[in-house]
Amino acid sequence: MATIGYARVSSTGQNLDRQTDALTAAGCDRVFVEKLSGAKAANRAELAACLDYLRAGDVLVVTELARLGRSLLDLIGIVTGLGERGVQFRSLKEAIDTTTPSGRLTFHIMSALAEFERDVINQRAAEGRAAAKTRGQTGGRPRVDRAKVDAAKALVAGGMSASAAAKATGVSRATLYREGIGTVTAS
Repeated sequence: MATIGYARVSSTGQNLDRQTDALTAAGCDRVFVEKLSGAKAANRAELAACLDYLRAGDVLVVTELARLGRSLLDLIGIVTGLGERGVQFRSLKEAIDTTTPSGRLTFHIMSALAEFERDVINQRAAEGRAAAKTRGQTGGRPRVDRAKVDAAKALVAGGMSASAAAKATGVSRATLYREGIGTVTAS
């Protein structure tokens, strides 16, 4: 069983010493460090290496929850994935420790709140779609006006460029190319 730490700062100018010192003091055998902004957090190579390194029975330690996840849902996904692999989790600042019953309870409460938030967002989105539908609005790409597309096709067949035909008929160039009209050449 190993205790593994993960430390991250948001920019290369920030210092990792406070985090690495805390993780070492917490008994971490190895610490993975990353200097990366939250916006680029999806490509966290050191986190990926850390998660790959962990084995059943190990404990992942972070100084605070914000160092591990980009959002609550991301954090819960990571910690749940660890739990499924038999890896425990500990956050020093928030005193969450899934090796203890109270730590697991705290994490499950956080998970339930995140699931509730996700359900509320989905419910609001569904209500918004229903309200739009009653007003006659539908989602998705607007329907293509076949008469305008046919007119554009005739213009292109007559030697006009797809761009000029699009402008003349009020159909976007993208629609014309998607319809295969931009590839038509005059004979």
